[in-house]
Amino acid sequence: MRILTRYVLREFLVPLGYCLFGFMGIYVLFELFNSVSRLIEAKPPFLMVVAYFLGYISPYFERLFPAALMLAALYTMWNFCRHSEITAMRASGIGFIAIVRPLLSVAAVATVAVALLNEFYAPYASEWAFGLRETHFQPVTGIVKENVLYYNLPAGRQWRVTRMNLDNPNVLEGVRLSFDRPDGSRHLDITCRTAEYLDGVWWLSYPHYRYFDELNSPIEDPYPALTSLSIRAFPEFDETPRDFLLMNKHWQYYTTRDMVHYLQTHPSVDGSDRIARRYDIGARLFAPLSCLVITLFAIPAGVVTGRQSVFWGVIAAVAMFFGFYATDILCMALAKRMWLPVPVAVVLPNLVFLTVGLVLFYRQR
Repeated sequence: MRILTRYVLREFLVPLGYCLFGFMGIYVLFELFNSVSRLIEAKPPFLMVVAYFLGYISPYFERLFPAALMLAALYTMWNFCRHSEITAMRASGIGFIAIVRPLLSVAAVATVAVALLNEFYAPYASEWAFGLRETHFQPVTGIVKENVLYYNLPAGRQWRVTRMNLDNPNVLEGVRLSFDRPDGSRHLDITCRTAEYLDGVWWLSYPHYRYFDELNSPIEDPYPALTSLSIRAFPEFDETPRDFLLMNKHWQYYTTRDMVHYLQTHPSVDGSDRIARRYDIGARLFAPLSCLVITLFAIPAGVVTGRQSVFWGVIAAVAMFFGFYATDILCMALAKRMWLPVPVAVVLPNLVFLTVGLVLFYRQR
């Protein structure tokens, strides 16, 4: 690594760390005021408290990282200009892009990190933190849901589950399966004591079959040999235990994969509800790009010459920051009201402010 790169990285990462942990501390402080009485009463372990606050702030990382990157980039570039380091670097034949490449690299890494956090950490951690707060910081295990319904519309298959342990959704108790024909008439009912998901296949124990004709009248079992089986595998079932868990989960705790899977398995969801869910998927995918976009226009805003004041650069960067999110909220509202196509609403804020950042960047060259 070049000496210049190490130096710029050090000068940038220190204020970035201060800003990021400062913003996180503000969120933690506000939540601490709300939860202090519960914490004192429950006296949970220290590591549980740390995990709780990390889970609580995890959905806000996609906003905290861009804000911290903006302030750190402004401070770093202003500090370089204040000590005439930018002038010295440029006079030594170092291009502006080479100077700020470490900042953009950190922003790119932050973009990937936020994307991974949004998909693999935040949905689970925030749901766990919310549940822990609701139980007054007393961990609860063995939560049982009764009378769970799940309808697989593309397959024409409906599940009625008498009892499901959320800690072990691979085993369902008291299951009744209903199979419908394409015309909507009932074809078959299967009742069983338990349904167990093993190696990607559902196994039904002691299944009992009841067949129907096109008029929904019971008919004689056409496959009597199957009745004698005490356990039977159904590899054609494409449901998974997570499908049943999602039926009892709030939309905000879905991962992007879960959101896409939900829309694929619920074609009956249409109209404004489907549009809103499609927008949420797109927004989740594009939200991490704000780290790179905001850093891109914050860098030139922090460059100060002898005829300029850092105050106006900071004002411009902050105005663009809030303008970016205001545009994002406006596009969200228009998309969910079906006044703007979802792809346009998702891409437009990033595209507009990416263009602004590139223009400002070009001028600094």
